[in-house]
Amino acid sequence: MILIFGVFICLGIQLIILGILNFVLSKFRHQTLENYEISHKYEESLFKKMRLESAERQRLQIELEKILALQQATLNSTTDGILIVDNLGKILAYNQTFLQMWQIPELLIKSESYSQILRLAIKQLKNPRHYLTIFRKISQNPDTQIVDAIFFKNGKVFEPYSQWTYISEKKFATVWSFHNITAEKLVLDRVNYQNLHDSLTHLPNRELFKNILIASLEKIRKNCKLAVCFLDLDRFKKINETLGYAIGDQLLQMVSQRLTECLREGDIVGRWGGDEFTILLPEISDVKDVNFIQDQIFAAFKQGFKIGNHHLNISLSIGIAIYPLHGKDAETLMKNADAALYSVQLQGRNNYGLYHTGINPQASELFMLENSLHNALERQELEVYYQPQINSSTGEITKMEALLRWQHPEIGLIPPANFIPIAEETGLILPISEWVLKTACLQTKAWQNDLNLPSLSIAVNLSTRQFQQPNLVGMIKQILSETKLKTQYLELELTETAAMQDVELTKKILSELGDIGITISIDDFGTGYSSLSYLKDFPIHALKIDRSFVRNLANSNSDTAIITAIIALANELNLAVVAEGVETEEQFDLLRILDCEVMQGYLFSYPLSAEDATIMLKEYQPKRVRNSFLVV
Repeated sequence: MILIFGVFICLGIQLIILGILNFVLSKFRHQTLENYEISHKYEESLFKKMRLESAERQRLQIELEKILALQQATLNSTTDGILIVDNLGKILAYNQTFLQMWQIPELLIKSESYSQILRLAIKQLKNPRHYLTIFRKISQNPDTQIVDAIFFKNGKVFEPYSQWTYISEKKFATVWSFHNITAEKLVLDRVNYQNLHDSLTHLPNRELFKNILIASLEKIRKNCKLAVCFLDLDRFKKINETLGYAIGDQLLQMVSQRLTECLREGDIVGRWGGDEFTILLPEISDVKDVNFIQDQIFAAFKQGFKIGNHHLNISLSIGIAIYPLHGKDAETLMKNADAALYSVQLQGRNNYGLYHTGINPQASELFMLENSLHNALERQELEVYYQPQINSSTGEITKMEALLRWQHPEIGLIPPANFIPIAEETGLILPISEWVLKTACLQTKAWQNDLNLPSLSIAVNLSTRQFQQPNLVGMIKQILSETKLKTQYLELELTETAAMQDVELTKKILSELGDIGITISIDDFGTGYSSLSYLKDFPIHALKIDRSFVRNLANSNSDTAIITAIIALANELNLAVVAEGVETEEQFDLLRILDCEVMQGYLFSYPLSAEDATIMLKEYQPKRVRNSFLVV
């Protein structure tokens, strides 16, 4: 029993131990399974995180590549050359335009051989040492800016610009851009050249000549002299009138060339305007030097000038002023040289002479007048006045004539006869005439609209010089288009002399003007070209009887006969007639008896400013005088 009991006890103990072991093993297996599950979940989480991070990196890489591609596309799309350099001088980015503009091979820039790149760039520039100094300054101080344009040996011009870029408020890199301004520079240079040079002869114009003279006076050495010469071609106007402006222009070109050949190196010849030239002799020892050069010029002109079938012999007159004897500033020297020229012309021309204090002061006045006229248009000193033309049968104002006036700030009102010839000679008549035409058309359109005068017309004089311009018809069309004045309300007045300069050209121009509806009248009829054959050949619409015939109408049988003949001729050719300079009622009545329908003169109205003419048109009322009409 005891043995059996002991066996049972042993078996019980074993079972207990086995149970404990099973419990322990069960717990261990459970714990291990839990740990395994935890570990597995962790690994899955880790792998998932790694996959997400990898996907994010790929996404960021794609986005970065997109940004870089867009950046490069943006760089390459601009017409400017772009270069980006970091603080250490390393090239971070560039575009293809930069490589093309600077002619740098891409392999060279990728090699990062910056010294070789710099040498290649510098070698192309006009003044390498100047730009090398600037680049050294930039390397020492990156904040240095290049403010001047970069000029290349081949004529290219780049405009540089630089700007810092920042990361976290720290300077990171410099962006350089290079804009090719070669075309703009060429245009600007051309405009500057045209502003300072005569378009016909390409000589310095009066502004450039004056600037050169001022600069020469500023740097003249002690005890040295210089001479200013004013030169005028004698009776050049006759060549223009008889052979035409085309021959005259060729002659001016040949004169400028011959004058240049007569001068020394460093001497300057300029065109003052018209047939007047200026010469600057910057270094002379005494008057003998000046005389020697003038003798050379006169000898050269004795050869004459061959132009087509014409051999032209033309003389010249020269006036000379010497620094410091005849003036110490540019204005005084030019004024005295021009006065000396005027004195030579009074004494018979074809000579040269020095200024002296006894010279007629009128010469100085003419010089001042000519000089002022060059700025009169810009300073708004010129004004268009208006005088009405009256239909003597109805009393109506049918047309206004535009008349030029010059209100000088110091002299006062200057008569046209005093400055129009100067404008013709100097060529200033061209811009002045264009301004008058545009101003008159604008004013007429305003009267038509504002005063309810839809049929009011305007008559404008064409100068001889203006009529010879090849772009005349185009210019008139443009002005009419800009001012919105219809062509039938514009009449252009042309003198007989201007019309007969070039008969074939006149026919062509007048036909073109007639085709677009512009009427043409012959101004000062009977005082110019004596041939009447042009009346049937030219497409004209009216004749204007000159005031010289009207003035003595009451006391001169000859003037009466001439006016009668003009009116009869006009009637036969179906042309209108306008009598100018009607000042008395007696002249008015006689012209009515002679069947002159349209008149103009002080009897009806003096020339009026635009403001006064507007008031006159508003208040206009005709009144009957001896069965005719006069304007109040």
